[in-house]
Amino acid sequence: MKIPGNTIRPGYVIEHQDSIWVAVKIAHTQPGKGGAYLQVELKNLMDGRKLNERFRSSEKVEKVRLEQKNQTFLFEADGMYTFMDAESYEQIEISAEFLGEKAGFLQDGMEVVVEFYETTPLGVALPATVDLKVMETEPVVKGQTQKSSNKPALMDNGMRVMVPTFVNQDDMIKVNTEDGTYNERVK
Repeated sequence: MKIPGNTIRPGYVIEHQDSIWVAVKIAHTQPGKGGAYLQVELKNLMDGRKLNERFRSSEKVEKVRLEQKNQTFLFEADGMYTFMDAESYEQIEISAEFLGEKAGFLQDGMEVVVEFYETTPLGVALPATVDLKVMETEPVVKGQTQKSSNKPALMDNGMRVMVPTFVNQDDMIKVNTEDGTYNERVK
């Protein structure tokens, strides 16, 4: 779908210079001389490069529609994470490098949403929170609970999370997948 260059908004995915880019930041600019334009910071979804481009209203750009598919995480082997399509049962592999920090939150059977451009996965959306077990944490010291403070805890997936002092070893807690922070204790 072709759109005027000055209608790009943050989050739009466009085809530009024979690659797929997402608009990160935009700034409308009207110089004293010449016509107005839109200054757009783009990030390449294939290799992570960044690019600053100017688009005028007379220029047309191709807006890309990404297909979102529900996938189930199956297993990890040799740094490759295998997912299965919930409808067609087709399996895909995504590298640990592509997943980044999100890989630490994946659990067997977890439902995720994978965004595809044609057949290439471009993004993985995890649930907002995951339940993790506290494997190791410091015991509460008397008088330490007078003011709110946090202590480090080691989770069953190997991550370290700062938790409130009332959380103990073997407790189940909810952890935010966006930033890896404590959310609440699971009853």
